[in-house]
Amino acid sequence: MDTCLSYTSGVLSFLIMFHVDRTRASLCFVSKRAYSYNYGVTVLTICLTISLVLASTYLFAQNKQVTHQQLLWFGYHNTLEWPNKWSVNTEIEERRFFNPDKQHQFLVRSQLKYTLGKDWNVAAGLAYFLQSPQNPRATEKLVVPELRPHLQLDYKQQIKKLSITHRYKAEMRFFRNTANGELADGYNSNYRFRYRIGLEYTVAAINRQILKLKVSDEIMLNAGKRIVNNSFDQNRIYGGLNYTLSKSVAVEAGYLKWFQQRSSGIEYYDRDIVRLVVTHNISVGGKKKDDT
Repeated sequence: MDTCLSYTSGVLSFLIMFHVDRTRASLCFVSKRAYSYNYGVTVLTICLTISLVLASTYLFAQNKQVTHQQLLWFGYHNTLEWPNKWSVNTEIEERRFFNPDKQHQFLVRSQLKYTLGKDWNVAAGLAYFLQSPQNPRATEKLVVPELRPHLQLDYKQQIKKLSITHRYKAEMRFFRNTANGELADGYNSNYRFRYRIGLEYTVAAINRQILKLKVSDEIMLNAGKRIVNNSFDQNRIYGGLNYTLSKSVAVEAGYLKWFQQRSSGIEYYDRDIVRLVVTHNISVGGKKKDDT
């Protein structure tokens, strides 16, 4: 019952956002007054979406077996930008348990992105994961590789100092087979669908560099023949500060709440994560000058 309610909450959030996006598209052509009302509806929708997710998370926690863990995530995110609307994003992250200090995941993810218009981007990419045991105190040391191709669609709305982002992502996950505590030949797979809504607000300019507040919420759903008891995969709620050191480099520190359902359907991970990331944007090439 709890799983059903939680799943319904997530789906309802998707439908609400879709409905409001369509309403917004029509209202913005009516008048400036309607345009302002349109963004009021957007903010209300965001609040409702977050409330639904928080409610679903609460339902999950009732009478379930929940394992609490603390982690540190360190990341370097690089973007190579071309003047013809193309870019390549690469992420390298080390994710570690805290107390005791053990590796949880290591990942390299890269994607090719194309700007469709002022507010839309589409991307395709591939991630390589190394998954260590989920229990940092486990005696086993088997590290399982995962290959994860994905398709992604991004939409961004700008309201003065506030940016609202929507990310839609579909993943195909290939896990290396294991047998008797060792890696075996072949892979097994399943699908995962993700939706993230994010807010970015410019707080201040310090020494002419921008300080932003970032808040986001992401829900993930599993699909495939191997998925029986955990159609709901996880929910991630994030809050952090991003500070621009220069035109090309920024640092970000934040807190991530990661609540995940395990394959049994009655066991869950409740993770508190401190996240530290350096982002680096590099412009490749530029406008060609006329020969003289």
